[in-house]
Amino acid sequence: MRHMGPSQLQAWLAAEKGPAQLLDVREPWEFERCRLEGSRLIPLAQLPARAGELDPGRTTVVICHHGVRSLRAAAYLEHCGFEDVVNLSGGIDAWARTLDRSMALY
Repeated sequence: MRHMGPSQLQAWLAAEKGPAQLLDVREPWEFERCRLEGSRLIPLAQLPARAGELDPGRTTVVICHHGVRSLRAAAYLEHCGFEDVVNLSGGIDAWARTLDRSMALY
């Protein structure tokens, strides 16, 4: 599993030739408050039942509020055979504070 901060992830996503799947593992109320464009919500508690909805052959970027739930989700996905998993260090909070100050904080 790779770890990337917001700036590093933003640059990596911009440079990628194939699209990554952005997986947000927060709760629905958190996702409604703020999210990265193109991200897909699967709350952490639902991930074991819904991991089959994701493509294990694509790069998967896992996002949560501060990076703790996403770290757990990323480890789970790797255990399930996902080939390339990236954890957003600092989560959506770090993204909002460093890259997108218009994004809601909570």
